Amino acid sequence: MTARTASDASDAVRALVPNRSVARITRRSFLAGIGVAVAGVTVSACGGSHKIASSAPMGAAAEGRLNYYSWGDYEDPNDLDGYENRYGVTLQVDSFGSNEEMIAKLAAARGTSGYDVVVPTGVYIPQMVEHDLLDPLDHARVPNLANLEERFFDPPWNPRSRYGACKDWGTTGFMYLKSLTTRTPTTWRDFIELAQGPARGKVSVLEDPWEVVSIAMGALNIDPNTTDEKDLAAARTLLVNDLAPTLQGYNSSITSVVSGGAYSLLQAWNGDARLTLTNESDPDKWGFVYPLPTANLFVDNFAIVRGTQHPVAAHEFINYMLDPEVSYREMEYIGYQTGVKGMAEKGRAADLDYPDLLFPPDEVVDRLVSANVDSATQERTEILGQMQARSAR
Repeated sequence: MTARTASDASDAVRALVPNRSVARITRRSFLAGIGVAVAGVTVSACGGSHKIASSAPMGAAAEGRLNYYSWGDYEDPNDLDGYENRYGVTLQVDSFGSNEEMIAKLAAARGTSGYDVVVPTGVYIPQMVEHDLLDPLDHARVPNLANLEERFFDPPWNPRSRYGACKDWGTTGFMYLKSLTTRTPTTWRDFIELAQGPARGKVSVLEDPWEVVSIAMGALNIDPNTTDEKDLAAARTLLVNDLAPTLQGYNSSITSVVSGGAYSLLQAWNGDARLTLTNESDPDKWGFVYPLPTANLFVDNFAIVRGTQHPVAAHEFINYMLDPEVSYREMEYIGYQTGVKGMAEKGRAADLDYPDLLFPPDEVVDRLVSANVDSATQERTEILGQMQARSAR
């Protein structure tokens, strides 16, 4: 693969990070408290009157360059090379570790970040639109949008894919050593009981406020997006007093910690768990659970930065990544479904490893719930901070 180096833009504006400098599978660091996020901004913000990003006539050639800002190692390098070769475009790829990092950089740059396409998690799109950080997609330039499953083409936080196109999606569960228990755990309550019992001192949770607080909400059978103070107080007590003392670490990247034997119970995103198991010398000793009662959903998206200098290249890139053949290779590489039709059928026919981790069963899909950025976002962040302080004692 051709090396992609930082551009000559001002370090003060861009502070670019080479793609490979970010450990693989850190892309789900879904942190709260972003500087530009406004609690309670509704999806109607997506219905603004922004001009379509592309002012070039249909059929115009790509501008020769594309600056892409994504999660670390979140694309197959062969597909990125394929885009460069097909369109004659030089592709600059830079990495971020959280939504807040990416959004803060775009907001601080005030239209001068130099980026053309970014990859926000879907629930942040309304806030980014409200703060003029994104341009609408020109659907005429992205005919492969028709390849998306309807639920990912028309999500509530981005109706009709106006401000972005689904890149991939996933959910959360936990890995556990089967030797910990004689029965199969099925719930977040089971996770907490294992943490307080045989797994104590060898437990990991994600470094992500909503995901971690959702453990308590699931154990208490409470809506994970509740803003009720009594619910949040109950979750705080359970997490800070009961779960935090059992934890060994907070790891959004589990692939680098499982093999060392320091952990026997780990909260994890499904694609990360799959990658971890494929790298394990004895994967059969591990089990994976999509815990009841709900399942957490994330959807990451290709989106065009407000005022892009390369609108034709940006649209061509998104369209290219939504091609079914490219999409399938992406799914194989990153371990998450892409939202493109037919991927699950093709993948199961190909007998890919750990298909139930790559393709969550229908009963899991039917209970998926995505996060809200709302009035309780800051409180969830505070709960995670209190947990980390308690764990450090």
